[in-house]
Amino acid sequence: MSDAIRIALIGATGLIGTTVIEQCIGREDVRLTGIARREVKLPRGIRMELFVAEPAKWGEVIEAVRPKAVICALGTTWKKAGEDEAAFRAVDHDLVLDTARAANELGVERFVHVSSVGADPMARAFYLRVKGEVERDLTKLRFDRLDILRPGLLRGKRENDRRPAERLGIAAAPVANLLLHGKYRKYRGIKAEIVAQAALALAKRAARGRFVHDNDAILRAAKTLPQIEREAV
Repeated sequence: MSDAIRIALIGATGLIGTTVIEQCIGREDVRLTGIARREVKLPRGIRMELFVAEPAKWGEVIEAVRPKAVICALGTTWKKAGEDEAAFRAVDHDLVLDTARAANELGVERFVHVSSVGADPMARAFYLRVKGEVERDLTKLRFDRLDILRPGLLRGKRENDRRPAERLGIAAAPVANLLLHGKYRKYRGIKAEIVAQAALALAKRAARGRFVHDNDAILRAAKTLPQIEREAV
């Protein structure tokens, strides 16, 4: 289709990345290209390209693909980083920024980054401080459009990567959400599929600017993604 937008997905193997892929099944308005460090099993019915390469080569992939927008779903966990601050920062800050710089230099117009509720470069918590620092540094790159998503606790199936406390939080999220009002609404749990839909919808928007979306704004953005009729498979 002439109006289909080419989107590069960075971090195609994580919860949000795999959910973005699932949300693109049957879509004719998106041409998706995944970029990852390892292979991922693609769902039945998806039409996309997946490039597996070391991060140092991601810029070359972006140059070859020439996407109009990038969705960045990169992120690790404290456990996967070996509970090492430098290892965690290397992914959640350095790799995100290196990829964003390459995209910006190659003329990518729009960048959608999945961050976290509570992100703040002045936060006492290391995790939230790193998230805040990368948000701050992304704004300096001057994309035509930058969207930062700050979801609360993500609800969805991960591959053998749930911590007991996280599993408990997800199970309790429907009830906890009812108790979170006013300024606390942003901490509500949110389904990964909604975040993925919002990321796709925002990647398609042409209006210039820098925007930060909390849970409520993510919900509103997700509702603007055109619906498609999915064939039974």
